[in-house]
This record gives sequence, C-alpha cells and structure tokens, in this order.
Amino acid sequence: MKNMPQRTCMGCNSKRDKKELIRVVKNKENEISIDKTGKRPGRGAYLCDDIQCLEKVIKSKRLEKVLDMKISEEIYENLRGVILEQ
Repeated sequence: MKNMPQRTCMGCNSKRDKKELIRVVKNKENEISIDKTGKRPGRGAYLCDDIQCLEKVIKSKRLEKVLDMKISEEIYENLRGVILEQ
C-alpha cells in the first residue's frame, strides 16, 4: 500500500493526510486562492477543515507570515465558506 503524504495544519499543528486538509496557494503572480485539487503550482499552506483552526490562523496572522503577504478578508471569507460547507 502506498504511503499518503502528510502535511501539518497551520492552526492546530497536527499532522494529517494531505487529502484531509484544505490547501491555500500563492502563485507566481502573488494571487492567493483555495486549491481543492492540491495540484496547483505555487507556495502552499494547509489548514484543517475546522473553523477553530481558521480562527487561530486569522488571529495569529500565520497565513500572512507563511505566504509572506497581506491576506484579504475576502480570502478568509472564502475559507470560512469552504469549511462550513463540508
């Protein structure tokens, strides 16, 4: 059986299978988007599908630090929508 790649959630720092996490990606044009496939090119950051993890990331500004740019409120709202629909 093939090993599933592990990634760490930025909110709770727990390791999980890559498929269980939501990927936020920054591409070469410095655009931030939510990557549902996990295959878009660019710098990726991972987050559990838990609203508490998202709130921790927003409060600590960890996503901004990891991706090295200001994150708009629109991106955070999109993440909330993705988490709440699951």
